[in-house]
Amino acid sequence: MSISSRRVVATAFGGPESLAVEEVSLAEPGSRQVHVEVRASGVNPADVKSYARAGKPSDLPLPLGYEAAGVVRAVGEGAADDAGPLSVGDEVIVFRTRGAYAADLVVPDSALTRKPAGLGWPEAGGLLLAGATAFHTLEATAVAEGDTVLVHGGAGGVGLAAVQLARLRGARVIATAGERNHDLLRELGAEPVTYGDGLLDRVRALAHDGVDAALDLVGSDEAMDVSLALVDRDRIASIANFTRGPEEGIRLLGGGPGADAGDQLRAAARPELARLAGEGRLRVLVAATYPLDDAAQAHRQIATGHTTGKIVLVP
Repeated sequence: MSISSRRVVATAFGGPESLAVEEVSLAEPGSRQVHVEVRASGVNPADVKSYARAGKPSDLPLPLGYEAAGVVRAVGEGAADDAGPLSVGDEVIVFRTRGAYAADLVVPDSALTRKPAGLGWPEAGGLLLAGATAFHTLEATAVAEGDTVLVHGGAGGVGLAAVQLARLRGARVIATAGERNHDLLRELGAEPVTYGDGLLDRVRALAHDGVDAALDLVGSDEAMDVSLALVDRDRIASIANFTRGPEEGIRLLGGGPGADAGDQLRAAARPELARLAGEGRLRVLVAATYPLDDAAQAHRQIATGHTTGKIVLVP
């Protein structure tokens, strides 16, 4: 028997106007697969980028979304995660997968992590892509207790996770953001600075003893120039500047050309990230939730680049 569901797809390459919700039939889970009824799906800039540029017509319609959270509704033979065998009714986080903007998913058990009971559905659905990316940036730059870390883009989804994870490691965090987000960053333990002209001087005024590591989460020339002026190249990482990054010899992380995807490292971080979020030590700030039918509006919001926290779709 097949599973009837709905999912969001891009029907063409270009803008959010190409997004549509389609009916789809999923096969019952096979060996080491699980049917998850989705309760929340995280929206990320990578989702927008996946169809913003021209691609292969054969890829259309293109399913969107890399992360979700939901309830196990059926379990294939031998399905288990890091906590043991999976059962109907288990609450799980799905990452990494494809087509997560959906009411139902059938995924391999390797994509699942148990959802802590105290973690809300929108928070769980938006936790792991940004959280695992932030974890990767800290590992790549060897951030440790006593370090001073400069986080460019501290109020974005990855930035908020990086600020908190760096603080949990015992690092001092200086984070760039617009003034409207300074109070939030202070609440999370960071020292905010406003980006724009004079950023280098403002950071130097705060960090009299220097900066040990820099995380470029925005991809601007300003972020690159300030990082290079303050930090050794081997402790700078960028998830966004794939133009100057190779020229400057810094670490590139993620899905861009020449970048370290860090798939194994990110996957291994999932249980710890879930545990920290469940304990309230890693907060997932949800900026807005939308139904699947309003995915285009969610993408318009995230494309502004000025969203504080995560946007989440709720089927």
